[in-house]
Amino acid sequence: MRIGVVFSGGGARGIAHLGGLQALEELGIRPAMISGVSAGALIGALYAAGKSPMEILEMIKQQSHSSLAAAILFPGGLFSYKGLRNLLKSVIPSDDFADLKIPLTVTATELATGTSVRFSQGSLYDVLLGSAAIPGLFDPVKVGNCHLVDGGVLDNLPVACIRESCDKVLGIHVNKFNKGAEKLTRPQVIDRCFHLAIAPGVAANAMLCDLLVEPDTSGCTIFDTQKASQLFTAGYKAIMHEKEVLNSWRGS
Repeated sequence: MRIGVVFSGGGARGIAHLGGLQALEELGIRPAMISGVSAGALIGALYAAGKSPMEILEMIKQQSHSSLAAAILFPGGLFSYKGLRNLLKSVIPSDDFADLKIPLTVTATELATGTSVRFSQGSLYDVLLGSAAIPGLFDPVKVGNCHLVDGGVLDNLPVACIRESCDKVLGIHVNKFNKGAEKLTRPQVIDRCFHLAIAPGVAANAMLCDLLVEPDTSGCTIFDTQKASQLFTAGYKAIMHEKEVLNSWRGS
């Protein structure tokens, strides 16, 4: 049984993917391949390189800043290119997809052509940086002839690229829509509008999954890394809620 796992983007909410991975490990399930976009691509790459969910969680806690302002103003921070590239180099020894322990496909948006592009071979670091480059906050990342920005702009649940290679596909989407718009801060309004815009594409791709899991990340924005433990727990609980289905996959 070849089980593929798809990690959506979602900024800090992507930490919920780690809880999901921890639950999968406890259920004895190891992905045969991973597809990820933006924060999901970063989490996927670290896991595919051999880091455990708990190791990645501690890494994020040590690197995180408590606000958007801090993330932008401090050039060595997790959300800057310099900080993120240094972090990747320190924990993923090889800048090559081929050296990952689990096959990984990363989705990004090519700005010039307005298309989704997939990467599963060649240099790794810059592709990850490009896939996570939130428009308006970070400059596009040049990879070959491509100018990459956040892959979630066009495909925030990249299932199709691994669907045919897997017997079962588990999608983990960390941007569950929760109704209500009272007393939202400006960053929350921007965040909500972005996810409303991409929701139809996510819904269409969700139909390609054998199982879609949406952790409860309500109350957390894309920059709430200080809520890492809460997000981790949300991802863990969401997967464990589906343990009967997942155990049936393992036994097939």
